[in-house]
Amino acid sequence: MPRTRKKRREVARVPRGETALPEFDRGAVPEGLVTRRALREMGLSPGDNEGPVAILRCRLCATRPTWSCRHPTRGFLLRVDLARPKRTPTLAQELALDRAMAARSTCSRCSRRYYYCLPLRTVGCCDPCARGYEPTPGTYVLTTATPVTHRLAA
Repeated sequence: MPRTRKKRREVARVPRGETALPEFDRGAVPEGLVTRRALREMGLSPGDNEGPVAILRCRLCATRPTWSCRHPTRGFLLRVDLARPKRTPTLAQELALDRAMAARSTCSRCSRRYYYCLPLRTVGCCDPCARGYEPTPGTYVLTTATPVTHRLAA
């Protein structure tokens, strides 16, 4: 019995002039408009931007100047003048994040803290404990006898 073929998804082609937001090709973006990633690299957050003001077209749509870009690789452009500096977390927030990461990377059987998150939901412990071998010393954090008072960034 032959398999049924999947139907191809219909592509919604919208003429470029009828879109709600203006579209710019890569390299033709005016000053003051950047993507979220560029804002993050500048140390800014979107701030008072209510939403995107323009669309950065993908490379494929640059070859089709009459059609609007509907691909998921398009970028949304935000205004730089409305962006705000990123907030820095408080010591209490950093301590809470450190404890959460410690819970995800500490084995329940051997109490070693690893440099990566462990599969605690599926396996329940670290790989050396589950398979019965000694872990490599470079994969886990060597704890000291005296407690460390402060290792947070802020």
